[in-house]
Amino acid sequence: MKKPAGNGLYLTDTEKGLTLESNDGLSLTASFSDMKKRIKQNELNRELIVKAAKIKGKSSDLTVADATAGLGTDSFLLAAAGFNVMMFERDEVIAALVGDALERAKNDPDTADAASRMTLVCDDSITALQKLTKSPDIVFLDPMFPQRTKSALIKKKFQLLQRLESPCSDEHELLNAAIACNPRRIVIKRPSKGPFLADRRPDYSINGSTVRYDCIVLS
Repeated sequence: MKKPAGNGLYLTDTEKGLTLESNDGLSLTASFSDMKKRIKQNELNRELIVKAAKIKGKSSDLTVADATAGLGTDSFLLAAAGFNVMMFERDEVIAALVGDALERAKNDPDTADAASRMTLVCDDSITALQKLTKSPDIVFLDPMFPQRTKSALIKKKFQLLQRLESPCSDEHELLNAAIACNPRRIVIKRPSKGPFLADRRPDYSINGSTVRYDCIVLS
């Protein structure tokens, strides 16, 4: 049975899991099962986000607040690396997709360990960060990149996501909320040649071919 999700989209239970579908034939099912190769230890250590989040001298019990969780891919990598991750997603439809993927991951022996360290909160991160009773070690920010002028370059899943959520328009407010919850570090995912978030120059960056991770060290 299809459940309307707004903007010509529907949520449907399928064999793959909860699926977001559109009238023009696009579909999206959140899943962590296709990331199994990436969480093998030798591969995981190469992940730039893991390198960006590591804090020298502290290798266990680190907490991450992923303030822009999206489909949870980055959160899953961090959880697989041993971080305890709280994911904030404001859109109820996207949160439903991720929640479904998370439950399936908990029942898969290959992904259960990482999934056990992931908590999903459906809330706006700017207000949710203010409600935290304990400061996270790291706040991770991945504001949706602005839409490219050539729509053919946008992957299908992002075409659907952009019908539900617009690219970040409150960068200063988001960054200020991250700073206010007093983490030790803020890690920001950006396009490799994109501007700094809210014009805040990081203390250092870890660069990849298409993305980079800007790191702001607060303590």
